[in-house]
Amino acid sequence: MLKSFFILCSGADKNLLEGCSEGEQTKYVGIGATVFFTAIMAFLASAYALFTVFDSIYPAIAFGIVWALLIFNLDRFIVSTIRKRDHFTSELLQASPRFLLAIIIAVVISKPLEIKIFEKEINTVLLKEKNQMELANKNQISTYFKSDLEKNKAEIDSLKSEITKKEKEVNALYETYIAEAEGTKGTMKLGKGPVFKEKIAKHNLASAELDTIRKTNLAKIAEKENKSKLLQADLEKKVTETKPIIDGFDGLMARINALSKLPFLPSFFIMLLFLAVETSPIIAKLLSPKGEYDFKLEDLETALKTTLSQDKYQRELLVKTSAAMHDKVYADIAEDQKLYDLQRKNATNLLELQSNNFLEKQKKTL
Repeated sequence: MLKSFFILCSGADKNLLEGCSEGEQTKYVGIGATVFFTAIMAFLASAYALFTVFDSIYPAIAFGIVWALLIFNLDRFIVSTIRKRDHFTSELLQASPRFLLAIIIAVVISKPLEIKIFEKEINTVLLKEKNQMELANKNQISTYFKSDLEKNKAEIDSLKSEITKKEKEVNALYETYIAEAEGTKGTMKLGKGPVFKEKIAKHNLASAELDTIRKTNLAKIAEKENKSKLLQADLEKKVTETKPIIDGFDGLMARINALSKLPFLPSFFIMLLFLAVETSPIIAKLLSPKGEYDFKLEDLETALKTTLSQDKYQRELLVKTSAAMHDKVYADIAEDQKLYDLQRKNATNLLELQSNNFLEKQKKTL
C-alpha cells in the first residue's frame, strides 16, 4: 500500500509501471517518497511561519495543509513532466524552468524552518533590538514632555527664588535693627531710639510682605508641582501604552530581519540542504539512463502520435477526394442541354422583371 502511494506521489503511470521490473518500480517509489516528504517539510515550515503571524495553531495548521498540498502538486507536476530524451542537452533545457521553480520552492520552504532552528539566536537579536527600541521610545516621549516639564520646573524655581530673596532681605533688616539696638552699628547708641523704631518698622513691613509672598508662592508651587506630577504620570502612561507594541515586535518579518543579522553560512547551508532535497527527483531523472518505464511511455506516446498523424492524413485525403468528385459531378451537369435551357429561361425572366421595375422607378422620379 505504501509502495502504491509513493508511486502515486511520483506522478508515474501506475498501470504502465506495474509491468516493469522491481528496480524500475523502486526508482519511482524513491522519487515519490522525496516528493511526499518535501510536502511534509512544506507543511511544517508554513504552519510555523503562520503561527508566528496569527499566534493561533488552527489557522496555521489549515494554511499549512493547503500550502503542503500546493507544493506536493507542483513537485509532482515537475517530476512527471520530465521526459527522457536521446540527448542530455535537450533534457537539461527541458528541466531548466523546473529547476528554477524548484529553487524558489526550496527557498520558500527553508526560510521558516531556519527561523525555527535558530530561534534562540533570533530571540537574542530581537531582545537587543527591543531594548534599543524601548530606550529610543522613552527618549522620544521624554523629549515630547521635556519642554513642559522644564518650563514648569523653571517657574517653581523662580517662585522659590522669590521667597528666598525676600527671606534674605528680612534677615538683613533683622540684623540691622538688632545691631542698632545693641549700638554696634548705625548710630552706635545703645537702646531703642527713633532710628531703631524706623528700622524695626522696615523689618516688620518686609516680614509681612514675606508672609504674603510665601503664602502666594507656596500655593503656586503646590499647583505647579501637581502639574509636574500629572505630566510625569502622562509620560509614564505613554511609555506603558507603547511597551506592548515593542514587546510584540517578534513577528515573521522581524524574525526574518533578525535571521539576516546572524552569520550567513549556517543559514546558507540549510537552504542548500532543502535545495538538494527539492531538486533531487529532477537530478535523479536527468542522471538516470532510459529505463523500461521510459521506453514503454515513449512507445505509447509515439503510437498515439502515429495514429493521430494517420487520422489527420486520412481526413485531408477524404476532403481532397470529395472535392474532386463534386467538381466532376458539376462539370457533367454543366453539359446537360435541358438544364441549360431552363437556366436561360429563368435568367431571361429575371432580367425582364428588373427592367420593368427600373422603368417604374424612373416614372415616379419624373
